[in-house]
Amino acid sequence: MTTKAIALLSGGLDSTLAVNLMIQQGIEVIALNFLTPFCRCSKKGCGSEAVKVAEKLGVELRVQYLGEEYLCIVRAPAHGYGKNMNPCVDCRILIFSKARKVMEEEGASFVFTGEVLGERPMSQRRDSMRIIEKESGLVGRLLRPLSAQLFSPILAEEEGLVDRSKLLAIAGRSRKPQMRLAKEMGVDDYPCPAGGCLLTDPVYARKVKDLMERSELTMENVTLLRIGRHFRLKDSAKLVVGRDQNENAKLESVAREGDVILSTFPLPGPVALLLKGDNGSIELSAMICAAHSDARNEAEVQVSWRRAPDSGSGMVRVSPLSADMLEHYRIC
Repeated sequence: MTTKAIALLSGGLDSTLAVNLMIQQGIEVIALNFLTPFCRCSKKGCGSEAVKVAEKLGVELRVQYLGEEYLCIVRAPAHGYGKNMNPCVDCRILIFSKARKVMEEEGASFVFTGEVLGERPMSQRRDSMRIIEKESGLVGRLLRPLSAQLFSPILAEEEGLVDRSKLLAIAGRSRKPQMRLAKEMGVDDYPCPAGGCLLTDPVYARKVKDLMERSELTMENVTLLRIGRHFRLKDSAKLVVGRDQNENAKLESVAREGDVILSTFPLPGPVALLLKGDNGSIELSAMICAAHSDARNEAEVQVSWRRAPDSGSGMVRVSPLSADMLEHYRIC
């Protein structure tokens, strides 16, 4: 009877190598790929590397999107944040718990990952790994093929379902051992290890923290974090300023009832979106919008505004805000 296992497959080098190692042992692999609102690429793009690897290796891939339940752990992670707003340990517990459920449903023997001991500073320390195993319910059922020789055998090894002698003892942050193994396996098409979570980025993390401080961390607001420059105004209203034509179009498309759309058209410049600000915020928003237009050095600029969906409009003539004042209001 063929042994079945559940893989956590990001599509990066480590997880690709781990799947290869299991296939070489004749293990049937079902791969899971988890997407969150904070993946660095688009919802479609995040899964594309995993899809490519799964197709090449001939394994089944299931993609799951984690939305509101993921925001819950970002708001209050039981095991805290990493250097920025990344709840790495809680993230792994959530993902591994879901993998355990699939393992049980499929009658698989274990879950495995491409984790390497010591590679990630928060979630891949030995103590963190033990916590993740315990709280996800995977003690004795979680295999890390690239570092397995550095851990006690799991049940599948003890039962002879996995040949421990063919597992590895890679540790640390250097990628050279993995790159050598990839060459031996003929794996030559893998993404650079830039990290896949925006919450580790200090600039992006400031925007998330700003939302959390005002109890505004919702799926709707998180979508906006990928677009434009963000400013918090004196009345706590928020302004998002487009950086190019593509972002300008996106800002217009996501405007909700009560939001105000500002523009310097026909002068070249951005579209700005004022989120539910009152009329007192429009002038300051217009000054920020003008400061990002081609007329930023003019004494006065005309800025048009309209409240979505069709609740009034107007024009104001303002002086573009100074660079120092822009920094005063800028989140990032």
